[in-house]
Parts: sequence; C-alpha cells; structure tokens
Amino acid sequence: MNANDIRGNKVLVIGTGISGIGSAKLLGKVGAKPVIFDENKNIYEREIRTKLEGYKGDEPEIIIGELPDEIIKELVLVVPSPAVPMDSPIMTRFINAGIPVWSEIELAFNFAKGRMVAITGTNGKTTTTTLVGEIMKAHFSSTYVVGNIGYSYAERALEMNDDTVSIGEISSFQLEAVDNFHANVSAILNITPDHLNRHHTMECYAHMKENITNRQTKDDTCVLNFDNDYTREFADRCPAKVVFFSTQSKLENGYYQDGEEIFFAENGNSTRVMNIHDMNLVGSCNIQNVMAAIAMGRAMDVPMETILKVVRDFKAVEHRIEYVATKNGVDYYNDSKGTNPDAAIQGIKAMDKPTYLIGGGYDKGSEFDEWIEAFGGKVKKLVLMGTTKEKIAECAKKHGFNDYVLFDTYGEVLNYCSENAKEGEAVLLSPACASWDMFPSYEVRGKQFKDYVNSL
Repeated sequence: MNANDIRGNKVLVIGTGISGIGSAKLLGKVGAKPVIFDENKNIYEREIRTKLEGYKGDEPEIIIGELPDEIIKELVLVVPSPAVPMDSPIMTRFINAGIPVWSEIELAFNFAKGRMVAITGTNGKTTTTTLVGEIMKAHFSSTYVVGNIGYSYAERALEMNDDTVSIGEISSFQLEAVDNFHANVSAILNITPDHLNRHHTMECYAHMKENITNRQTKDDTCVLNFDNDYTREFADRCPAKVVFFSTQSKLENGYYQDGEEIFFAENGNSTRVMNIHDMNLVGSCNIQNVMAAIAMGRAMDVPMETILKVVRDFKAVEHRIEYVATKNGVDYYNDSKGTNPDAAIQGIKAMDKPTYLIGGGYDKGSEFDEWIEAFGGKVKKLVLMGTTKEKIAECAKKHGFNDYVLFDTYGEVLNYCSENAKEGEAVLLSPACASWDMFPSYEVRGKQFKDYVNSL
C-alpha cells in the first residue's frame, strides 16, 4: 500500500476527534474519497460537517451508528482513531477482510515533507515535546508540533516543505499501525505500566513504544532513558544510534546528572552543560525531560547555546506539576496529567512539604502499590474520588497508610483540602488515574481545580 493507491478511492476514517477530522481533511486534499464513520449514535451529521470547516475535495460520506457490510468491499484503507483498539470487533472485520490499516501518523507521514523528531514514553511526553518544539522553533524557520499533544499531524502535513522540522508527541495507540513512518530523531523517555486494559501485557505495550524506531538506521538517533529497565535493555536491539540520559548514573556516553549539574560525556570525557537550578521546571522527572530535549536538539544540530537559552526560559506545561497559587499560606499544584501511578510518583517527588494528595479516577487496570510506597512521609492526607477510590484505599491500608478520606464529588474533595490544609502545607492534584469517569478529559479536571483555587 502506498500513497498513490489512495487517490480516487474510498478510505474509511473512524472517529471524529482531532485525529479523524485531520485525516479526513488530508484525504480530501489529496484526491481520496473519505468515508467518515462514528459509532456514537448521539452525535449528528451537522456536528461533523461543522468540524470539517476548510475541507477541500469531494463531499465526504458520513456514517453514524453502524457500518454496513457493503461499504467494506469498497475500501482501500482504514484510518482508525487512536481510541479504537486494533483487536476491537470493528477492526477485526477490516483485518480479516485484508484491508490495510494506517494510523493517522502513518497517513500523515506518507504525504508530509521535511524531518521528523518523534517522542514517546509513558510519562513526560507533553513536557518534552513542548520543550523540543521551542528548541526547534528557535533554530529552524519551519516547525510544526503535532500528534498526541492536540494538533493533527495529518491536517498540517501538506503545509510542510523540505526544510520543515516536525516534532511529534506519539502515543502507543498511534504506533499500533505504522509502516513507512520514519523519525530522524526519536526518543523513548520511559516505559512503565499503563494502558494495560488496551495492550493487555507489558511486552505488547513496550513493543508498541519501540515502534517509534520503525525504519530508523544508524544514520538516525534514538534518545533513551538509562534509568528505565525497558529502555536500557532496548538499546541493544535499537536500529538507530543510541544516546542515553540518566539522573542516577554517571555515564561514559550520554547526558547525566551529578549533584546539581548536568554533564555530557563522550568516551568517558565529561563536559558541564548546566545547573539544574537554572531551569524553571521542578522534580527529577523534569531533569530527565530536559536532558532528553537537549539530546534531541543536539542530534538535530541545534547549537548548545540556543538550546540552553530555551531551557532556561521554559515554563512548566499546563496540568503537569503546575504551580497554581498560594492561598492562605498553602501551595496548590495541578498535576492532572498524572494519569497513571508512575506519573503521579513524579508529582510526589516534586513536593517538599506536607501534602494533601488528591487521587483516584477512571480505572485503566493499574496497580497502586509503588505509588503508595512513594509517599515517603510527604503525604499528610490522601483524598480519594472516582471509581478507583475504594481500590486505592485498600491498597493504602495494605501498605500501612491509613490517612485517607473518600468523597463522591469533586467539589467535596476540593472543599475538604482547602478547609483542612494549613499554612506551610501543599495541595497536589495528581490522581494516578485517567479522568473519564468524572470528566471529559484531564484538562477539564485540571482547569476546574485551577478555577477553584483561584477563587479562594
């Protein structure tokens, strides 16, 4: 299957979110005949048409609810939303029929121009992608930040030229169906348990992340976390040139933290890069993110002086260990993007005072033992909500942590924290769970937290 086979033929786009709409717009512009399908019977065709503003090409067919069998025979390609599992019944129909499946990033890559810097990992993707994007913008005239960060790669692909540098935040879901996708520089920041309700096993999940090195050669670069067992072991079979980063080990080759300094080592010879206090980001997780970003910048031949200026000026990404305000002597932090235990552990590590920790939410099949064990005397009270609240409470009790309370609503949680936290303490929203049981997204959860805090 190649890009030319699409023109003049029907391509099914599943889903009408950012990815699906972007894919449909690209397909229309290149002369394909997109068929847009959404299983949600509660949406209306006019809503989808409104999202397609700026669409160019033959009027797309829209199907809502159920997909007729006869349409399958007419398709040359399927482009599913990242939210659609490859082993779902609908995808099984296409796979059994022998119809090729491309993710949105695969579709976009086949029409885009320029170079790609692709970033994945369980945690830290958004912060690192945003920072790398700023680094690239400071040096290259044509840059696009795309992918899981909220901007459709497909919608922007045809705007790119040979000098363009695209920076992509790429999720494991988006890496399930790639073939030609090729990053000049890739990064796997870490791999820890997440999305096991989708990928079922850690081996499958790790393999999806490793797909970001698809088509890479030793002429390309892959930035890997030396401190993470999965990424360190992957280095031996990685097809690209590997550059490590570490906050825990002094490396012979790569970027590492030693005390308050970051160094770059090559063949055992180390050069100081910067002091960690020269950056605005907090927490060891962000030191790792910065080292990964520096490594990617240098792999793209951005001068170190330019990179360090951007790093020094860079502020935390919204919803990721984001300082909100100090009210009545209490510091409030929004880490709503801490949607799994490992990410939430980083939030705890960044705290330096007694903390009221807000946790709980949608259950992605995670276990919470390591998160509870990471409290380390910092958590004064664990304030729980959502469908996982009883599960987390039982886990806390098992580990001898009994300072927890359970609430049914977000308002009760926020009121409890603001009424009980004392001067010199902190309130941290870092749920270790997805938001979908109570909120449309982690962004909405975080924004409501910030609105509440700012109203105090």
